[in-house]
Amino acid sequence: MKTLILASASPRRRDMLGFFPFIVEVVVPHVDETLFPGESPDEAAERIARAKAQAVAVYRGETFPILAADTVVVIDGHVLGKPHNAEDARRMLRLLAGRIHRVVTGVAIRWRGNERFFSVSSDVEFKPLSDKEIEDYVASGEPMDKAGAYAVQGLGGFMVRNVRGSVSNVVGLPLAEVVTVLQEMGFLDGIAPRS
Repeated sequence: MKTLILASASPRRRDMLGFFPFIVEVVVPHVDETLFPGESPDEAAERIARAKAQAVAVYRGETFPILAADTVVVIDGHVLGKPHNAEDARRMLRLLAGRIHRVVTGVAIRWRGNERFFSVSSDVEFKPLSDKEIEDYVASGEPMDKAGAYAVQGLGGFMVRNVRGSVSNVVGLPLAEVVTVLQEMGFLDGIAPRS
């Protein structure tokens, strides 16, 4: 069976790929995810995704496709990454409450000397949040390793009123675009499930 290398520590990305007809091998890259001054969210997400794919390619080679992604949350022109601590998570959730923000995922795929990279954006609308809702959600621990301090596919889904665009992008991997590129690169012929 075919193998794809996922250059990510995210269990959510691993889970999303688990339905497809290939083996997913996880190799966690170690790259600096600091944003550059003046860099747009799309540029940052793509650059970091490319750096992750490159780091894994150096270590693992390109016998199998390497898929890397980086997701950021953007509001008022500011990028929200993963919260540093509980207070930072509270700050992010207060900022997002009752408003629309943008989620950008940069994707890089390397295979046999070819590289494709792109970013996908979705708009997410939060309901207004009470202080108790924010406190309870932060106390759950779920926000701590998530860009923007929430998980739409988990408990954090209670905050989301509407998503315009790819829902899988908000989770951390825009599946429609990823599958299309894997097909164009000749890795996937179809999407028949594993038997």
